[in-house]
Amino acid sequence: MSILLLTSVSTEEETMWLNQLRSALPEEDVTLLAELNDRADVDIAIVANPPQEVLRTLPKLKMIQSLWAGVDALLGDPTLPENVPLVRLIDPTLSASMAEATATHVLALHRDLPRYAKQQQRQEWQQHELLRSSDRTIGILGLGEMGVASAQQLRALGFNVRGWSRSLKSIEGIKCFAGQERLKEFLQGLDILVNLLPLTPETMGILSKDLFFQLPKGTGLINFGRGGHQIEGDVVAALDDGQLSHAVLDVFSQEPLPADNPLWRHPKITLLPHVAAPTNQKTAVEIVARNIKNYRRTGLLPKQVERSVGY
Repeated sequence: MSILLLTSVSTEEETMWLNQLRSALPEEDVTLLAELNDRADVDIAIVANPPQEVLRTLPKLKMIQSLWAGVDALLGDPTLPENVPLVRLIDPTLSASMAEATATHVLALHRDLPRYAKQQQRQEWQQHELLRSSDRTIGILGLGEMGVASAQQLRALGFNVRGWSRSLKSIEGIKCFAGQERLKEFLQGLDILVNLLPLTPETMGILSKDLFFQLPKGTGLINFGRGGHQIEGDVVAALDDGQLSHAVLDVFSQEPLPADNPLWRHPKITLLPHVAAPTNQKTAVEIVARNIKNYRRTGLLPKQVERSVGY
């Protein structure tokens, strides 16, 4: 049987993935669609933004392994085979990278760096009160692997940290909330809100005016989840009227962000090009190769995506 690498990334990037996968799986026939002789030979597909229609043409497909942690784009593909197990990338390196990015930008807002950057442009020398980290409360939407790692990192820095998720979690030192009925309580008293939710039908558009006006006035916002979580017009409106003090946005409904999008030039937005936790090719290949080797040896699949909940 063959393993099909199916992507929509650049030819250069795809070649890098192919070479590393072949090196990590020397006993396997890892191939591209253009090199495939018979689609019935494929039983495993390794995917990264795969083109639609192809996966359902593989009659003996037994497993789809994503090279990304997020699978919302895959689940949004109406041609995705319904009965083939889907495995997302679970990589501790990604969680550590996200925790690092979250801590970086929480600290930037905590230490008023956007405010001092504006003062520098005006050549204005003015100091402002510095609160202790223990005087700040940080809320994290989403307590998956990345959310937990980020919460623990912030707690180690001395912040008060609380988290909200679909189902109740128990994390030492973190006050946990769950369910729509406790979202309002979670939002009360926050200084900074960090979004690390998976994108599902339930979380689509959650960063909206309805949520923002449940926050204390002047809360900072960090969105490291997905562009589909935020209603961009509502973010801008909340920044303009002071309901949000500053927004760090790493993800957008359209990427790359068009040059004429006003988010580029908004004075209260720190804009990043989807770099909070990029996939590490080396560790991703190691994890994918291990998943496949275990499957070949035992017939057991890695933890599968629960399609009904979106992750």
